[in-house]
Amino acid sequence: MKKRIQEVEHFMNNPHDVQQQVLQNLLDTAKSTEWGQKWGYAELQKSSAFQERVPISTYEQLKPYIDRMMRGEQNILWPGKIDWFAKSSGTTSSRSKFIPVSPEALEDCHYKGGKDLISIYVNNFPETKIFTGKNLAIGGSLQVNEQDSDGSSKYGDISAIIMRNLPFWAQMVRSPSLEVALLSEWDEKLERMANETINDNITNLSGVPTWTLLLMERILEITGKQNMLEVWPNLEVFTHGAVSFTPYEQLFKKLIPTDTMYYQEVYNASEGFFGIQDQTHSKEMLLMLDYGVYYEFIETSELEKENPKVLTLDQVQLGKNYALIISTNGGLWRYNIGDTVKFTSLNPYRIIISGRTKHFINAFGEEVVIENAEQAIAEACRQTNAEIDNFTAAPRYFGEKSKASHEWIIEFVHPPQDKDRFAQVLDETLRKINSDYDAKRFKDMALQPPIVHHAPKGTFYRWMEKRGKLGGQNKVPRLSNTREHVEDILAMLNT
Repeated sequence: MKKRIQEVEHFMNNPHDVQQQVLQNLLDTAKSTEWGQKWGYAELQKSSAFQERVPISTYEQLKPYIDRMMRGEQNILWPGKIDWFAKSSGTTSSRSKFIPVSPEALEDCHYKGGKDLISIYVNNFPETKIFTGKNLAIGGSLQVNEQDSDGSSKYGDISAIIMRNLPFWAQMVRSPSLEVALLSEWDEKLERMANETINDNITNLSGVPTWTLLLMERILEITGKQNMLEVWPNLEVFTHGAVSFTPYEQLFKKLIPTDTMYYQEVYNASEGFFGIQDQTHSKEMLLMLDYGVYYEFIETSELEKENPKVLTLDQVQLGKNYALIISTNGGLWRYNIGDTVKFTSLNPYRIIISGRTKHFINAFGEEVVIENAEQAIAEACRQTNAEIDNFTAAPRYFGEKSKASHEWIIEFVHPPQDKDRFAQVLDETLRKINSDYDAKRFKDMALQPPIVHHAPKGTFYRWMEKRGKLGGQNKVPRLSNTREHVEDILAMLNT
């Protein structure tokens, strides 16, 4: 681990050389693939030539290539046959995205990130006792890819792919059993996880806050204990990512009442592992530069332009919002991942995740984007003969006496014939078109049905006027990951 810390310090001190080497390795490895031949990777030597020749890609643009890879075709975006595909929430045109996960992406990106977060944690806390017990990780599930001609590939959550491929020594220090960890039925999974892990010496947790909270609450119900330290007295760190931890912080501190519990954020996604919180006094994350991921950035103000200016790492500035563009050892090329980041330090390069390139709600890992919301609203209107004027939606977070849900405020031109039916169709359509939302809504476990408020005519006009935002350039924010707008409108309605 100390040796790896030295390697981390090397890329911190030589970021641009390391990134140039990463790009060159990616181009050399993929030059004989169909994509590499199409764009002449064998001739590309500099990042400027790479930028000039290869276009920025969205998932829709890469999807035809990925579909062929899922059917078993080889050497398309990355050398060889891809046997694993990470499933995440979909785009405008499809319910789910399938991200190719090559052996190199697993080993040199995802696993390297996992080892590094432990190395950084141990470096910060040399007296740690995490190795005296086990890690409890809550993952997803896997399915056989029926499109594959020889049936050898699988798809599922990236967490499940990582768990399934862990080396034997890593399997020995994790809990619960792999069989339980990869179950697809969440109610059975949580019940069996709770019963399997109660008597283990769990020293560290990792996962999405939503499911982790549900598991801890179930364990306390089964044991009758007051808090988790009575169950796992040696618990010392929770590694979290995917969603903002801020709304969950107080609930975790209530269930784990100690000032010595440490919360470490990581930036990992189906597409790769990008950042680790490396300082104990700050929530910014170190951008990991030697994982086989080449980074580029587009300032958000440029995104709508036909030819936006794309920046390399040496061109970014502090405090600006950038859309993240990645080229990876899984075969994603100049891919717009949809996240925005802000740099908080340029020496070394540290970031915070500042949002998405589109309006979205991702409070519980559901990743509902604006296209999902508009499609669900349209279907609910169609089935109830309604017509809307405006809407906004936000998460309602877990509370001591309340479950999580989405809360919508909708102003109608023609209200629905049946208000309950409108809310039901809204929910059903979101479940149909967004697999992550559907998973969180399973048996009302992580998400309750949506709460829909019917606002009087003129509500959004008055709210925008109150904020000084009337005019053609100002639009009602459709989706938000915070409750600021929803609370403000509800307060206005109540007065």
